[in-house]
Amino acid sequence: MLVPVFTLKLNQKINPRMVTIGHFDGVHPCLTCGTTAGKVFIHNPHSRSQRGGRIEIGADQDITLLNINQSVSAVNAGQLDPNKQNDVLVVGTQTNLLVYDVDNNSDLFYKDTPDGTNAILIGTLGTIENPMVVIGGNCSLQGYDMEGNDTFWTVTGDNVCSLALTDFDDDGYYELIVGSEDFDIRVFREDEIISEMTETETITSLCSMIDSKFGYGLANGTVGVYDRQTRLWRIKSKNHAVTIKAYDLNGDGVPELLTGWSNGKVDARSDRTGEVVFKDTFSQAVAGIVCGDYHMDGTDVLICCSIDGEVRGYKPATGEAKGTLMDTNIEQETVRDLSQRKQNLLLELRNYEENQKAAKLSRPSGMGELDQHQMGIIPANTQLQTSLSVNTGSEKEKPHVELAIATTNDTLIKAVLIFAEGIFDGETHVVHPTVNNLSNSIKIPIFPPKNVPIDLHIKAFVGYKTSSQFHVFELTRQLPRFSMYSLTTDNIPEPKSSVTFTINERINRVVLWINQNFLLQDDYATSGSLEVKFLSLRSTGSLIFRMESSGQVVLKMDDMDTAGDVIQALCLALNIEDLPSTADFPDDMEHLHEILVKVDEFNSARQRLTAEMADHSNLIRSLVVRAEDARLMGDMHNMRSGYMELYNLNRDLINGYKIRCNNHEELLSCLRTVNQMIQKAGRLRAGKYKTKVVNDCRAAIKNNNINTLFKIIKSGMA
Repeated sequence: MLVPVFTLKLNQKINPRMVTIGHFDGVHPCLTCGTTAGKVFIHNPHSRSQRGGRIEIGADQDITLLNINQSVSAVNAGQLDPNKQNDVLVVGTQTNLLVYDVDNNSDLFYKDTPDGTNAILIGTLGTIENPMVVIGGNCSLQGYDMEGNDTFWTVTGDNVCSLALTDFDDDGYYELIVGSEDFDIRVFREDEIISEMTETETITSLCSMIDSKFGYGLANGTVGVYDRQTRLWRIKSKNHAVTIKAYDLNGDGVPELLTGWSNGKVDARSDRTGEVVFKDTFSQAVAGIVCGDYHMDGTDVLICCSIDGEVRGYKPATGEAKGTLMDTNIEQETVRDLSQRKQNLLLELRNYEENQKAAKLSRPSGMGELDQHQMGIIPANTQLQTSLSVNTGSEKEKPHVELAIATTNDTLIKAVLIFAEGIFDGETHVVHPTVNNLSNSIKIPIFPPKNVPIDLHIKAFVGYKTSSQFHVFELTRQLPRFSMYSLTTDNIPEPKSSVTFTINERINRVVLWINQNFLLQDDYATSGSLEVKFLSLRSTGSLIFRMESSGQVVLKMDDMDTAGDVIQALCLALNIEDLPSTADFPDDMEHLHEILVKVDEFNSARQRLTAEMADHSNLIRSLVVRAEDARLMGDMHNMRSGYMELYNLNRDLINGYKIRCNNHEELLSCLRTVNQMIQKAGRLRAGKYKTKVVNDCRAAIKNNNINTLFKIIKSGMA
């Protein structure tokens, strides 16, 4: 259990997820938070701070304010120079990155970040020797060393929302875990993706726990823990999980997962079961949770901050206090849990008793079949059967995967509840036929949005039309990865785009993979070479898979994203670590060329607007001097004229700023498309060839060598 040891009222608004703690002088921990109006405040109760440069002293003498003069998007602190004990402060905005030496009140380096900064991490990644600042932005990850050198870069599928470092594969090196807006958690071994997990919402929070475990939080209020690719547990709340943190409450060496919620609640859960072991409440939403030796007594204190500036410090309770607190809390929780269990058991017992009475009164003793149906009694041999099939659609309905559920006798299906991730609007879909439409079978359309295998957890209520109680049948069916593709034997037009590669595998193993990953009514079989054709139910064209006995595979389809999904799934199933390929996607390359032309235009416009702003600034300086001189000399005519010119210049500057904002938004959109195209090109290969494509594409873009970029995407090499 935790007990509060101090409370502070800082009178500063704190931005959510912008809370960190840093030893800026190498000794004393300082609470540091991003706040409104483009500022970062540093709470240092140990020593008085200096004034000057970016720093100003706040109303509270323990607080210093760092002026960023831009809207702050991410804040972190950590040790960047391995030869120094002091931490540096890293502040990100949507256009720049500042690495600041608080102790010396000086900038270490300042970088333009055209991809923006949504998340910041400081640490050592993989075999890269020195610590670095890793920033996640617009579909990209970038790392800088202590001198500001660009030492790491790669692309990811969507805007990055959260970052964490953990030893995912127990090899002694840290891997980078990235959460993004496309609902995916990706694990990078340096610039190579080694694992992907798909969730149901944007991954807003990540934190390392112990060994290969890590916690995660989603935008829909879900919090849970993974051990490598296995999810140990998760819970879902109607409130939003703002931040998560690993902290050992009970001293057993295994950290619990602490969560700060949007309703002000803070709770700690067991890393193994998700059971709540501690909770507290703030009056406002929680902004961040950190830990550090704030009392300088050798013990780390858990520090929780709310958005209105309230700060509480907690320590694990001592033996006696722990016993008292635990007795009180556990007693209340136990009574509540036992009371709920008692109600559930009594209700279940009453149902059993009524059914038993009905069985004793059954015919010929006078109870009719209708009465038995009212009591919910169904034949003992009743079974629930399910099947999955592809429905190519009609004029009234879109193409979809069809789940058919039926009973083996005349019992009726009253309702069906399906729990599945990433398919429905939410996670659960309920089908409740009207009384007139009740039957012993039901068909449910399913529209999987992504090419991932999905477990369908099905619960069906079975009984009769007059039943007041129903039997619940539970079962699980798996939807194959490429279920939205329909097998066809017709002559279909061949796609213009293709990927060609060679694998050292027998055709029979590839056929087995096709049977497992596509939704087929009967297992596909072939002798000799392989050619199989599919039509997409998502209207993305056809997919043709050809394989010769020599091992050469030609995958023809116009959707570059799905081609990458097919290749990655095939490599995973056949344990192929490295796979080169050649790709030909003329439409995508033409679109990329148009985007790159736009990027050049937007960059030129940004430089021109920046130069105009600088000219206006110089002119404003001279006009202010002239207008003030005229005022001091009593020349009201020239003073009025000067201030009118200043007014017009100010209006031009505001209009120019709006144009720059629009230009920046368009530029970000184009850069995001470019980064996503590079990632798609990488996913057409595997292992070292995938990494090489991403790195070579980055180098080609930095050198503005467009022809080389297209060649890399096509052939996989510069």
